[in-house]
Amino acid sequence: MAHVLSVNVSAHARKNPDTKAPKPTGIDKVATTETVQVRSPGPMREGLGSGLVGDTIGNQKLHGGADQAVYAYAREDLDEWAGRLSRPLANGMFGENFTTVGVDVTGARIGDRWRVGTAGLLLEVSAPRTPCRTFEKFLDIDGWIKTFTAAGKPGAYLRVIAPGTVRAGDTIEIEHRPDHDVTIGLVYRAKMSDPSLLPQLVAADALSAELKAFVAKRTGLSVLE
Repeated sequence: MAHVLSVNVSAHARKNPDTKAPKPTGIDKVATTETVQVRSPGPMREGLGSGLVGDTIGNQKLHGGADQAVYAYAREDLDEWAGRLSRPLANGMFGENFTTVGVDVTGARIGDRWRVGTAGLLLEVSAPRTPCRTFEKFLDIDGWIKTFTAAGKPGAYLRVIAPGTVRAGDTIEIEHRPDHDVTIGLVYRAKMSDPSLLPQLVAADALSAELKAFVAKRTGLSVLE
């Protein structure tokens, strides 16, 4: 059954391992056994950071906000990376809030709605994660951005449609799937490696505001509302 294997938070910002970055980081997330409140943190660059109460976002200009309230990554993909890298990867090691099991995160459609647990929490898939230097330096792997990009398994950001609570073990049910085929994987390839795919993204009205602007700038097309 699809479920949240662990809920991961960073209680405090830490010094950024990227010495060129002026802001601290909350990428170092660890699993908690507590029940965590999830709320919408507000518009990008204007909100409170993470959607998880008690989680830390270091640079709120680039991370967090309504369209990046929750970051999910599949345990299955972490296990694949652990094999490739020949090192253990704990839940939360990629900076994800939810480490999931039984969910095809890369194949999730923009606009998919996830009902999580039984305490009212409803999330909506909005965008793939874009790797940054902080991510590379945190893992201490030279060329990690290029390696991670080539693999095409970025994980998914989600916005909060209805607030609630979450804890490890909560089920994930896909409550709604939009009538298009714009997936996390497709959006990621379109942005990172194959701009010829960008026109396909206009069908996804739940795409993040940042990506809508990116598509419009690169193609002159507006994402359907």
